[in-house]
Amino acid sequence: MSSSSTLANNPEPDTTEATGTEHEGHEHDHQHGPVLNPECTRELLIDVPAEEVSAAYSKVAGKYRKLAKIPGFRPGKVPETIIRRRFAADIRKEVIDTLLPERFNHAVREQGVRPVGQPQVLELSVEDGAPFHVKAVFEHIPDFSIDGYQNVTVEKPSAEVSEGEFEAEIERQREIRAIMEPVEEDRPIEDGDWAQISYKGEIESPPPPAPEATTEGAAEAPAPAKPVTGEDVMVEVGGKDTLLAFTEALRGAKAGQELKAEVVYPADYSETELAGKSAAFDIEVKAIKKRSLPDLDDAFAKEMAYQDLAEFKNYVRERMEDRKRRSVKSETEERLFAALAERFTFPVPESLVQEQIDTRLDRGLRALAVQGMEPSQMRKLDFTRLRAAQRESALIEVKSQILLDRIAHEENITVSDEELDHELQGLAARTREPFDALKVRLTQDGGLAKLREQLRRDKTASVLYERLPGSPG
Repeated sequence: MSSSSTLANNPEPDTTEATGTEHEGHEHDHQHGPVLNPECTRELLIDVPAEEVSAAYSKVAGKYRKLAKIPGFRPGKVPETIIRRRFAADIRKEVIDTLLPERFNHAVREQGVRPVGQPQVLELSVEDGAPFHVKAVFEHIPDFSIDGYQNVTVEKPSAEVSEGEFEAEIERQREIRAIMEPVEEDRPIEDGDWAQISYKGEIESPPPPAPEATTEGAAEAPAPAKPVTGEDVMVEVGGKDTLLAFTEALRGAKAGQELKAEVVYPADYSETELAGKSAAFDIEVKAIKKRSLPDLDDAFAKEMAYQDLAEFKNYVRERMEDRKRRSVKSETEERLFAALAERFTFPVPESLVQEQIDTRLDRGLRALAVQGMEPSQMRKLDFTRLRAAQRESALIEVKSQILLDRIAHEENITVSDEELDHELQGLAARTREPFDALKVRLTQDGGLAKLREQLRRDKTASVLYERLPGSPG
């Protein structure tokens, strides 16, 4: 437990920060940490008579006296006054641990609510011979009605893969495995051809600002042009990713021909160093090539380790159907959660929203790390702005979780130990951590309970999804 921050929401509150001796034995009023939602906040007062506090101090001091090893004294013979002075902070912490957890849980049960997040201590006073006093506030999920939740529906689109989608995917698989072949005939470049070119040119800097826009009243000298070169570059003439200036210069040319091209790069060009700039290029056409698609036959399938074309097509269709089912289910559930949240309004504990923001930011930072961002770069991010940007999404997610928990209770939906172990086995395989070690670790840090809770929500969401009217495809 910390008198300056929070009261741990578990049977063993952390007392580390409440054991300092600077103001020991005095009542404190503190400005507490994160802002709580007043609509979800309860106050809790705990008072313990002085005689119980003294008994706790004596018991804890006696234990320290038996175990303490202090030079000049035999074990167990150290005067209690020395023990209490030498170990004052540790004794005080253990006294709090002795007096508080059971009384806190009992007081909360009497209020008939379950705390969420981290309760915050406003006042804490503990001193031998005086009453023990704690004043704390904590958030909880207020009761609210979900009557009629079964009638909240959204459109459930078909998850069937159309023939057009299937054929497009088969063609995409052919495109992936296409090969470049030289055009043997003597003809000019046509749209759809690939020109193998070498080029050199200069990227021109934008014009300097007008004299009146400069601080000295005179135009600044333009920066030197930046040279750009490329060897044996493949350019698709008429392709959607090819700049129009290159297509127009190359169209109708022949292998061995030398050309010039004037290019103005769009302001939103993907390569930022070229965006909005112009360039003059000298181009040499080395060769003309065509992309050749493989024949769609058994040989094509066997190259990819399938028995024949039929087996390959079955695999592609099954994969597409599975992907589309998951996509449609996820998108439909999100729309259903939004509809439920709109139908049932209730105050949301701010501590849960902040926890969800933390989760979202952690996920985002991990993704940035995978992409190569250094920790030093991450520390420069504007986390105040990032947290604010995540708030609305986090709020929606928390409301969805609360609603799913209420519906799961109403529907008596549970997660069996077998279901939990099955999920753990998959997690162990992905993380390459032994199953038993993973289960012990998650049990100790509370992760197992959170995993069971998430599986219960997933099951509840699936039940609601399956009930939606619409195509079952």
